[in-house]
Amino acid sequence: MRKVLFLFAVLTFISCKKESEESFGKPETTTEVQKPEELGKAIFEGKGACVACHKPDVKLVGPSLQDIAKIYKDKNGDMVTFLKGEGEPIVDPTQYEVMKVNFAVTKTFSDEELKALEAYVYSHLK
Repeated sequence: MRKVLFLFAVLTFISCKKESEESFGKPETTTEVQKPEELGKAIFEGKGACVACHKPDVKLVGPSLQDIAKIYKDKNGDMVTFLKGEGEPIVDPTQYEVMKVNFAVTKTFSDEELKALEAYVYSHLK
């Protein structure tokens, strides 16, 4: 019985040592870079909860992403500044009070996240 336990302990030690040697000097994380549109989509559907009021091609509570993208492009608007709560509403000013409530969320986003969200909206241009 002692020999079996000793053999088990040795095999366990060897297998653990092999794993640690294999990963030595190798990066532990992947270097895959997420596209801004993908990050923007994740924010739009996730922590931003934008999807609750905006759809890609249909007005829901707020304007569609196609409409937002077209108007911001045509008027050379600054979507990031608006999402920071520092810009004037240019798409549908009548809905501004509804959107203003969401600035509590969008003001917590980093510039990278806001730019990714903007890239996602612009990806809906037709």
